[in-house]
Amino acid sequence: MRETTNVLVIGGGPAGSTAASLLAREGFQVTLLERDRFPREHIGESLLPSILTVLDLIGAREKAERHGFVRKYGGYLEWGDDTFEIVFGDPAEFKDGYGFQVIRSEFDHLLLEHAESQGVRVRQGVKATEVVFTDGRPTSVKWVNTRDAEETGEISFDYLIDASGRAGLLATRYLGGRRYNEGFRNVAAYSYWTGTTPPRHGPPGAIQVGSIQDGWIWAIPLHDGTLSVGVVAHKQSFQSRRDQGRTIEELYGDALAESPLISGLLESGTRVRPVQVEQDFSYICEESAGPGYFIAGDAASFLDPLLSTGVHLATFSATLAAAGVSSILRGELREDEVAEYYRGAYQTAYIRFLVLVSSLYLNYRGKKSLFWDAHRMSREEVADGRIIHAFWNVVSGLEDLDDAEGGGSALVVSEMRRLIDVYFAQGSGRDDAWLAGLPEEEQEQVLAEVRPLVAPNEYALSEETALNGFFVRTTPHLALVRVDEPTEAVER
Repeated sequence: MRETTNVLVIGGGPAGSTAASLLAREGFQVTLLERDRFPREHIGESLLPSILTVLDLIGAREKAERHGFVRKYGGYLEWGDDTFEIVFGDPAEFKDGYGFQVIRSEFDHLLLEHAESQGVRVRQGVKATEVVFTDGRPTSVKWVNTRDAEETGEISFDYLIDASGRAGLLATRYLGGRRYNEGFRNVAAYSYWTGTTPPRHGPPGAIQVGSIQDGWIWAIPLHDGTLSVGVVAHKQSFQSRRDQGRTIEELYGDALAESPLISGLLESGTRVRPVQVEQDFSYICEESAGPGYFIAGDAASFLDPLLSTGVHLATFSATLAAAGVSSILRGELREDEVAEYYRGAYQTAYIRFLVLVSSLYLNYRGKKSLFWDAHRMSREEVADGRIIHAFWNVVSGLEDLDDAEGGGSALVVSEMRRLIDVYFAQGSGRDDAWLAGLPEEEQEQVLAEVRPLVAPNEYALSEETALNGFFVRTTPHLALVRVDEPTEAVER
């Protein structure tokens, strides 16, 4: 079977469904291939407030609200000797300032069905097996039915958006793989509980996070009455205890007992699911865009889940990719300049969170220092007394959306490259363990070298100094727009 489409999307998770919905709403012919049949289980249940903007853009806000997901107005962290209460908004206002705590099988299914309702040709149970290239650009994908191996086909397209998740079809098979962060080679063990004690700390619907000796624990309230509880620990520590004969269930129980915050919630509770394990290895694909393709979501990068950034980065990258493809297909921009913008803007968002997670894991110097890290990343001018608001703005994901729509970005390419060289160094010995072992003054010097700078005009902090001269516009139609120039058609 041979088919054609304007845009082929591989993967029906949040990145794929969001990109497909946006492009279909722009009037393009979009086909989406999803290997599984939804609903399917997935971890990553805590969503940042930026999800509201994305749901509004694709026209799915009402559906999500009606579904009854728990509204998340912030988070509560007990980290070492310090506590953090993160507040996104006022529950009395109801309009915005919250994210969701979701059962991912239900949320992802909602997004995929919504994409189909917007005109996307959704094909579930269809696995992309091979990408065919012509003169260096992908031009078609071969597929197979996962239930009937004799049913195969090929789809030709103008553009490919790879949202294939951690499998990462393009990155792992055709583009030379990914760069892994050795310091974040973590393991997550998680399960679900009922009959638990309601959290006493944080705003309504808050995720509870407690640090332990070798990692941290999350507790997420879900709308079906269960509590998702997961332990994140470094792979080496986890494996060492396994080698001593501890079972997965025992390791999970040992970790819970280390955190009074989390164990207190579970005293009257009952675990209702087996403990499951996933490897949360952080990585990034540097060639996230090129001739004829964009890579979005977990296919492009994965970051430790400490700050609940997974769905945010997925939908944010999907929005950037959809805007870029829309402008290319309408003849407004060249694909090379769009690809350059996408790579820079997406990696900026990723690294913004990497700095915060690294601060918590490896260079924790107290609340004020952490808030200052966020302050330096924020375009928002705030007085010293409002440092915490800059921190909230970054960890809510709203800073990235402001950057995209306003033409701003908190890191320039040169600073971004230096940060990658420190945290993803290959063969240099300069990894996270190396950084953690430095004296405090030297650690601060390293972080000072890679911190985002906010003053010079060369940095993309406004429409006048937008990253690579472009920003995302969402009205009257989705587009990538050159700053201070009329939108003129160009040959692709």
